[in-house]
Amino acid sequence: MELLQINLAELFRTETPVLELVLRASILYLGILFLLRIVPRRTGGELATIDLLFVVLIAEATTHSLGGYKSITEGFIVILTLMSLNYSINFLSYHSPLVEKLIAYPPLLVVKDGKLLRRNMRREFLTEEELMEHLRREGIEDVRDIKAAHVEADGHISFISKNGDR
Repeated sequence: MELLQINLAELFRTETPVLELVLRASILYLGILFLLRIVPRRTGGELATIDLLFVVLIAEATTHSLGGYKSITEGFIVILTLMSLNYSINFLSYHSPLVEKLIAYPPLLVVKDGKLLRRNMRREFLTEEELMEHLRREGIEDVRDIKAAHVEADGHISFISKNGDR
């Protein structure tokens, strides 16, 4: 009958100082945000970088609260810290162009007036074949029909055709 004996005080008691938990979560959040900012924007897939970071860290904190930490309270402290940081950065980026510029990628032009901008494509590890695949998905047969194509912050490629139908 050991299975039914639960020590609730032990379940919620924190062994790690709260400030240490907050500091660890903050350093991880900001460190991973910085690292994700320097990789090509297409690495994150469909999620914006900030959203990807948030989901990964919440999952990690939740995992620890289920077994890595000694108590549920420690996991909730880390999750609350991550949620607060995520909210704060989103709030600041909405209200401050400087913060927005620091955490979000600007669109990167990869086609201009039907010409491939190979230097920009190289920055994003975007091959000509991949670009052509994206064009075909949009129903565009020839790159010369494109006025501009941008790799957006979330990794998607947007197209503006010369005849203005896109």
